[in-house]
Amino acid sequence: MFITVTNSLLEGFWVSFKIFGFTLFFALPLGLLISFGSMSRFKVLRFPTKIFVWIIRGTPLMLQLITIYYGPGLVGKWAASLGVSNFFINWLATWSVMDRFNAVIIAFIINYACYFSEIFRGGIESIPRGQYEAGQVLGMTKTQIFFKVVLLQVLKRIIPPMSNEIITLVKDTSLARTIAVYEIIWSAQEFIKSKGLLWPLFYTAAFYLLFCGLLTILFNYIEKKLDYFKG
Repeated sequence: MFITVTNSLLEGFWVSFKIFGFTLFFALPLGLLISFGSMSRFKVLRFPTKIFVWIIRGTPLMLQLITIYYGPGLVGKWAASLGVSNFFINWLATWSVMDRFNAVIIAFIINYACYFSEIFRGGIESIPRGQYEAGQVLGMTKTQIFFKVVLLQVLKRIIPPMSNEIITLVKDTSLARTIAVYEIIWSAQEFIKSKGLLWPLFYTAAFYLLFCGLLTILFNYIEKKLDYFKG
């Protein structure tokens, strides 16, 4: 039974790992772009970006999952009852048949990109103005200053809060079961329903602890590698 449970949980954990991987891969660069929008000098870009980030950070991820998966279909029915154009209804219908896993990925990317954007923004704004001025004196362009002078210092400063969010992401993957995505917690619950076994649910903690432990070691290593910025 132990081997059977382990194999089943490994299948569920693989789904959780894919959610984690796709979210991290797309949310990090998207978060950087959103942070640029939040810091933009143009109010037309800055205000809508800040409002969007505020909404995403101020509402539960579970609600966002439900909205992205079920929302388009419900809006499509409401639009059809109002006689809205078929083009818009057909577009919503395309979204309403979205795969559950894809809906989870979209929701997670948007949610974590907004959280990452605030971490990026805080890190960028913490760099002294003199760093930019020194780069300009050396004849560097704004792009060169950002990527060769500022960004490396930002990375050093944001590693602790970023690692915290990434470890939280590992545990948040369990929310995918909200829209019936077969992840590790769902897998464990199947044994409760079919076999009356409770211990597989607690066994999932070993998977989370091991994965989060490896991430902690990785981030500690990265922090030590960036210690030369202490001076």
